Amino acid sequence: MLKLINETVDFLKQKGFENAEIGIILGTGLGQLINEIEIIHEVSYNQIPNFPTATVEFHKGKLIYGLIDGKKTIVMQGRFHLYEGYSLQDVSYPVRIMKAFGIQSLLVSNASGAINLNFKKSELMLIEDHINLQGSSPLAFSGVERLGTRFVDMSAPYDAEMNTSLKAIAKAKGIALHHGVYASVYGPQLETRAEYRMLKLIGADAVGMSTVPEVIVANHLGVRVAAVSVLTDECDPDNLKAVEVSDIMKMAEIAEPNLIILFKELIKVL
Repeated sequence: MLKLINETVDFLKQKGFENAEIGIILGTGLGQLINEIEIIHEVSYNQIPNFPTATVEFHKGKLIYGLIDGKKTIVMQGRFHLYEGYSLQDVSYPVRIMKAFGIQSLLVSNASGAINLNFKKSELMLIEDHINLQGSSPLAFSGVERLGTRFVDMSAPYDAEMNTSLKAIAKAKGIALHHGVYASVYGPQLETRAEYRMLKLIGADAVGMSTVPEVIVANHLGVRVAAVSVLTDECDPDNLKAVEVSDIMKMAEIAEPNLIILFKELIKVL
């Protein structure tokens, strides 16, 4: 893993990437933050050694280096998922690369379904905790202890200070920001009625197919994390309707301006 990381970092340095303070992962349908970046360099994933390639049509697949509010930032425009056939190590590999460039804070976004029926589609949920239902860990490989502590404490995987700041920003800007527990499943199929009932019983407020591997690795590397879910559908097992990907994208588009405000204002105080 160290050899792969060094190869990737050396390539990106040749492309003009330098040390950065902040990393951002933009989830499904959430790419407009790019318009707020003073882009210095960008590279397509398929050009980067040892990087997976985004295969989902609504994920752009670029690593971007630039400035947001004067702060050097590395942004993933599009992420990777287990359901694309990648491993947990593949999915979380970009976090290791961002850390190698010095990031101290990681902001993560995703599209998810609202299990908590008090939450409505096109609203936002601040992730305060998560449930890993993806069947394994991105830290479960030989030699992981050379990259960080093997037995990572996960009692508080999301940074309390950043979460407090996001809540204050949302209140000041009049943005509805729920908070709760995110469950990460394998996918790509959406859940059955019975699965939604199970998720509610075990304490999930939202469900998606990403984020948790990246958050685990960020904690492994000592990087602070804040994550926000865009709620794109309502998962009411007693009144469940078929969901089209186009509907999910539409809800993400509606919610994205508020997400951009939250992230931009948070970056100002980091």
